Amino acid sequence: MRASRKETVQIIFDSNFFLIPAQFQLDIFEEMANLLNKRFDPILLSPTLKELQRLAEKGSPKTRQQTSLGLKLAERCRLVNVERGPRETHDDVVVRLAAKWKCLVATNDRELRKRLRKLEVPVVFMRQRRRLESDGRV
Repeated sequence: MRASRKETVQIIFDSNFFLIPAQFQLDIFEEMANLLNKRFDPILLSPTLKELQRLAEKGSPKTRQQTSLGLKLAERCRLVNVERGPRETHDDVVVRLAAKWKCLVATNDRELRKRLRKLEVPVVFMRQRRRLESDGRV
């Protein structure tokens, strides 16, 4: 029996989340499945893809290496093309869409997590460099 759309959790992945596997040897997709214990739909926003591509081209050698692995992992996500407002930052787009779509966000960015927490948007983040944890109701 296939899970219905309602049983599938949508998760917006922030760019820094794709760097976790290279930095900490953690399989973010396997860990996410274990944490949620349900099907999930990983979402890559077009501004996030652009940010990863920029880091892969212009970051430090170490960042470029980590980001190239992150870009490979990003291919496992559903790409959603979204418009970014003229004064909107990447984080603004993530916050706006997560609140609108009522979905999870996977990020390690502290400031972004605080903003999402104020809007009661659940967040998945890395804890103690070993595991993923959620903050908020999933």
